Amino acid sequence: MLDSNEPFTIEESLEGWVSNKAMSWRDYFEANYSQKFDEYYRLWRGQWAPEDKTRQSERSRIISPALQQAVESSVAELEEATFGRGKWFDIKDDYMDKDQADVMMLRNHLESDFKRNKVRKGVAECLINAAVFGTGIAEIELSTEKEFKPATQPLMDGELTAVGVNIVDRTCVKLRPVMPQNFLIDPVATSVDDALGCAVDEFVSRHVVEKLQEQGVYRDVELQEAQQDFDIEPDHDIQSIYEEDKVRLTKYYGLVPRHLLEEAMKDPDAEEEAVSLSNDDEEDDSYYVEAIVVIGNDGVLLKAEANPYMMGDRPIIAFPWDVVPSRFWGRGVCEKGYNSQKALDAELRARIDALALTVHPMLAMDASRMPRGAKPEVRAGKVILTNGNPAEILQPFNFGQVSQITFAQAGALQQMVQTSTGAVDSTGVSGGINGEATAAGISMSLGAIIKRHKRTLINFQESFIVPFVTKAAHRYMQFEPEMYPVADYKFDVSSSLGIIAREYEVTQLVQLLQTMSPDTPMYPELVKSIVDNMNLSNREELIAKLDQANQPNPEAQQAQQAAQQAQMAFQASQTAALNGQAQESQARAAKAAAEAQAVPQELEIDRIRAVTANLQAGDADDKEFQKRLKISEQLLKEREVAIKEVTKQPNPQPTQGQLPQ
Repeated sequence: MLDSNEPFTIEESLEGWVSNKAMSWRDYFEANYSQKFDEYYRLWRGQWAPEDKTRQSERSRIISPALQQAVESSVAELEEATFGRGKWFDIKDDYMDKDQADVMMLRNHLESDFKRNKVRKGVAECLINAAVFGTGIAEIELSTEKEFKPATQPLMDGELTAVGVNIVDRTCVKLRPVMPQNFLIDPVATSVDDALGCAVDEFVSRHVVEKLQEQGVYRDVELQEAQQDFDIEPDHDIQSIYEEDKVRLTKYYGLVPRHLLEEAMKDPDAEEEAVSLSNDDEEDDSYYVEAIVVIGNDGVLLKAEANPYMMGDRPIIAFPWDVVPSRFWGRGVCEKGYNSQKALDAELRARIDALALTVHPMLAMDASRMPRGAKPEVRAGKVILTNGNPAEILQPFNFGQVSQITFAQAGALQQMVQTSTGAVDSTGVSGGINGEATAAGISMSLGAIIKRHKRTLINFQESFIVPFVTKAAHRYMQFEPEMYPVADYKFDVSSSLGIIAREYEVTQLVQLLQTMSPDTPMYPELVKSIVDNMNLSNREELIAKLDQANQPNPEAQQAQQAAQQAQMAFQASQTAALNGQAQESQARAAKAAAEAQAVPQELEIDRIRAVTANLQAGDADDKEFQKRLKISEQLLKEREVAIKEVTKQPNPQPTQGQLPQ
């Protein structure tokens, strides 16, 4: 590294420009965060330091495990929310793309490669760093590894078999956690993307650098012995044991001056002009260009190249446990519970010191009456010789009993640590990280987890999980096109929160499905929606099978049509019969009405005939006439009443399903 007192100009060299930036960012970090992070790390590990003493007479060195338990509980809850269902991410194609098979293949390959490269282990370590230091940081590394595949070849027409292996070079995308004290970033930045640049400053083994030099990744230059710097050591207990076997690497990712990068990329042994980074098709006259620069001990340039990734993104992802406005560094569990933890430790150490004085009191001795050479120590079974009455020579100082109020105070302080951090008791949550718990247990536990840590979970997924899966997919597409033949770069990545929301939607759809009959038209659509929201590997195949099953069978469709036609013919015949019967009934009714109208006229004629028949002149005949007239009128009235009763009766109508009589 360059000396800060030396004069420096940015036009001097690329390695000098990067070293100067890294040095200024390191000074800012050490002045504002380094001491705090060291203390958070010690409290989480339960390590005592001299600066933890609250008074000069303090002798106890105990550290309460309250903050440690809060960190472990919070991290375990987020791991449960992320990995509790087994699948911790999902990829869906954009809505404009009709072919979703490529994205399905991309998802399955990523799951396999992530499992092989132990990505979950790196994610868990980043969660711990975020809980302790407030920010979880990781570097996305690309490495080439040899993959061994069994190969069997027949020999001599199948009589013999040669057994061997095929060795294939595979590009691997790994997630490597970065300690906060090994990460440098522009102080005014709030994220990795909007910063001028960022750097990973750490010690690595010399053989790692030499291997990369042999592969041509780093320049073949000689590196001197690295100077000791405990601020960037992974563990402060490490001393200068392996000073000769380590190299200090500063890997810079960000913007650099274009002319410095062009000058650094020029081969010093070749007599040619400087490399031009400008694109002939596009005019780019910007001063800065995105690049990757690696510097070794004492500012030795090991690598300098323009950003090689097709999306132009930086291989660094970071997320805050809790966001601090306008700051990159977040607020973790240790910072939340720091004051309560310090008060609890002071209370516990004071109580232990008081108990020591109570159980083992001090003794006052008369030195003139003690034997010559006697050692004034107190231990079990020790015999003390005195020249006289021991009660007059030895006098203990009794300090009384320890107040019981200290126990209540310690319990209140421990509860304060849990309250400030939002952690639960160490009993934990139901369910397992490997997805072996029941759905009911997981749902009950995850509901409380999401409520307590929703902000942290959102930060973790949106700023860490989703960017990592997206960047890893793009790198596999770029450097492993045979394994990832995916040309569709537009897709949506969702993590555990999206998966939980979809499973809740599935629960609602299942409840709605139970209220419907399988014969209803909405039943197949609900089944299709349930399968579409499930986190299944063969989801698209199941949907295709459901669509195929919902299409009617041609033979069954013809039989159904024939049955419908027969039913319609039967109904038409019934309708025609009912219409004929109705017409016949109407004719009968008209005939009856005509007959009823003709009856009074016939009756009147008959009455006149009856009155006038066989009548002679004279009084006797007049009396007989009046008598017959009254009788005929009476008969006429009776027949009129009878006719009225007949005409008042309604025409009986046939009931449904019966033919009229």
